[in-house]
Amino acid sequence: MLRAMSTIKEAQQELIDEFSMFDDWQDKYAHIIELGRELDPISEEFKDDAHKVKGCQSQVWLQAEPREGKLHLQAESDALIVQGLIALVLRIYQDRKPEEILDADLGFFEDIGLLSHLSMNRTNGLHSMINTIRAYAASA
Repeated sequence: MLRAMSTIKEAQQELIDEFSMFDDWQDKYAHIIELGRELDPISEEFKDDAHKVKGCQSQVWLQAEPREGKLHLQAESDALIVQGLIALVLRIYQDRKPEEILDADLGFFEDIGLLSHLSMNRTNGLHSMINTIRAYAASA
């Protein structure tokens, strides 16, 4: 189960610290995949075209709903590494106020070295997921 940190910055710093414990990118990839395996699956009702994230090479479904002034997210992918990326994104954005999501600085992805170790397609997919979450936040 995902736990909310008190701020997005704290959640980002926790991920930076977590990834700094690994010596090489093989270990970091393994960790990303493991995080994805721990993620709860999305409800089957949301595995449709309306919830599919456009711009992802793999299939990614993302659903968001407001709950008590915060955005609750569910997401899933059919690819292991992308499922892990979803887990990272949800650790940052899950159950946050829409304005927090819209104000978040995304530089931490570079701080953990993720963007320079993903293929162009995976990087574009990651940005598509984040942009979809930000669109949900803007409309909430």
